[in-house]
Amino acid sequence: MRAEIITIGEEILIGQVADTNSAWMAALLNQNGIMVQRFTTVSDKDGDITEALQGAAGRADIILLTGGLGPTRDDITKNTLARYFGTKLRFDESVMQDIENYLKLYNRPINGLNRTQAEVPENCTVLHNKLGTAPGMWFDINGKVFVSLPGVPYEMKALMSDEVLPRLKQKFSLPFIYNKTVLTIGIAESALAEKIVSWEDTLQKDNISLAYLPSAEMVRLRLSSSGTDYNTLKEKTGCKVDELIALAGKYIYGYDNDTLEEIIGKLLIQNGETLSTAESCTGGYLAHRITSVNGSSAYFKGSVVAYTVETKVNLLGVKPENIERYGVVSANVAEEMAERVRKLQKTDYAIATTGFAGPGGGTAEYPVGTVWIAVASKMQVQSLRFLFPNRRERNIHAAAIRAMTMLRLAMNKHSA
Repeated sequence: MRAEIITIGEEILIGQVADTNSAWMAALLNQNGIMVQRFTTVSDKDGDITEALQGAAGRADIILLTGGLGPTRDDITKNTLARYFGTKLRFDESVMQDIENYLKLYNRPINGLNRTQAEVPENCTVLHNKLGTAPGMWFDINGKVFVSLPGVPYEMKALMSDEVLPRLKQKFSLPFIYNKTVLTIGIAESALAEKIVSWEDTLQKDNISLAYLPSAEMVRLRLSSSGTDYNTLKEKTGCKVDELIALAGKYIYGYDNDTLEEIIGKLLIQNGETLSTAESCTGGYLAHRITSVNGSSAYFKGSVVAYTVETKVNLLGVKPENIERYGVVSANVAEEMAERVRKLQKTDYAIATTGFAGPGGGTAEYPVGTVWIAVASKMQVQSLRFLFPNRRERNIHAAAIRAMTMLRLAMNKHSA
C-alpha cells in the first residue's frame, strides 16, 4: 500500500510550528505495512489543498490530511473536501453531541463557531474525536481512502490509533514490515560503509534493504524487509544482524530506540554502581541527559557545573597550579575534575568535561572545538581529547555523547 500525508497550515510553512505529525504518522503506518512515499505541506488555501489532493490521488492508495479543521475562518479543509468530492455539508447530531460533551468537561460555552464544526461532508464517515471539537472524516472513493484529521497532535494520534488504523487493516490486506535498527558510534559513515560492504552485498538475496542514518557522532543502520510471515522476517533479519556484529561489534552500542543514557543506566543498576559528573563546557547538559531516564536517581548522585576557574578551584578543589601549568582545557584538569567530583559525591564513576565549545576561546595548541573528557573509577582515571567543529550547540551535544560512550566502554571493560 502506498500512502501520502498532506499537512495544512501557514504556521508550518513559515517555520512557526514544526511538522511532527507527519513523522509520527509515517512511523505508525510503516509498522503496519503501509509505505509512505511523500509528505506535502500546503497553505490554508482552497486551490493549494485541491492541487495537493489531486496529485496525491494520482500516486497513492491512502491519502491522509492533518490540519485546517478548527472553528475559525481560515480552517477551510472541510469545505474544500466537500467541493473536491462534489458534495455538500450536512449537520451531524452525533458530532454536535461530542462537542457538547467535550466543552462541558472544561465549563466552556458552545458558540456558533463550534456548531459549524458539527457540519461534515455528506459522503464521509465520521471519526469521533473524544479529545477535541473537530471530528475526523473518512472518505472511501473509487477504492482509495482519504482521511482528514485534526492538526492537534494528541487528537490526531488518538484518531489514528483508535479509528484510522483499524479501518485500514479491515479494508486492505496489509503485509508485515519488519525494521531493525543497529546503533553505532565511534566510526564515520564512510568508514563503516567500507567495513561492511561485503556484508551489505549479501542483503539483497534475502530481500532486505539497508539505510544509513547518520547523525552527530552516530550512525544508525536500518534493516527493512516485508512479507506475509512476521516471524520469518524477524529471524532472517536477526541472522544478518549477527553477521554485522561479527564485523563491527565494537562500534555497536544498542538497537532500535535505545539511548546511551538508558544503556549506561542499566549497566550501573546491574552492577550496583553510582555516577556523578563535573561539567564545564557542557554546562549541565550531560547531567540532563543522564537524569532524563526514569529511575536515574538510583544511580546518579549529582553534578557540579564548574563553568569558571573559580568554581573549579573553590568548589571542586582543582589545584590552581595545575590550571596555570597545563591550562583549564587539558587532560590534567579534566582528570582532576573527574577524580574530585567522584570523591566529593562518593560515587563509583565520574565524568568530567572541559573545553572550548565555541565560537570564542581557544588557543594555538587547543583551538575552538577542543574538548577533554575524563572518566574516573576507583581503579583508574582516563582522558581523551576530541576536536569538534566550531559550532557551539553541536559541540555540547557531541561532547555529551562521547562522554557517555567513554563511560560505557569503561564499565564494560571493568565488568569483563
